[in-house]
Amino acid sequence: MGKRVLVVDDAAFMRMMIKDILLKNGYEIAGEAENGQKAVAMYQGLRPDVVTMDITMPEMDGIAAVKAIKQIDPNARIIMCSAMGQQLMVMEAIQAGARDFIVKPFQQDRVLQALEKVLA
Repeated sequence: MGKRVLVVDDAAFMRMMIKDILLKNGYEIAGEAENGQKAVAMYQGLRPDVVTMDITMPEMDGIAAVKAIKQIDPNARIIMCSAMGQQLMVMEAIQAGARDFIVKPFQQDRVLQALEKVLA
């Protein structure tokens, strides 16, 4: 059985792109959320193996969501998804407990490398 991933991004197109990479490479989609609030609620119920988390989202951003998920599960594996030029926010997310980051537009090799790294 493939590892289960919760995909979090406010853009449906970005979720579709990452899901496509995951499904083609043997991962399962545990669920998807378009903001941090939903992501935190879904994490509690789904307990996925990994979360891919966008940084900038409405209602609750990725950094706040990382902090909230880490309170639920200190061992949560979270990979941040950032646009170019969000280095400071990425650093903040890593300090909050994210394990790696990938930059948009997603490169399949980099996405898989990040997943392998956090699941190792």
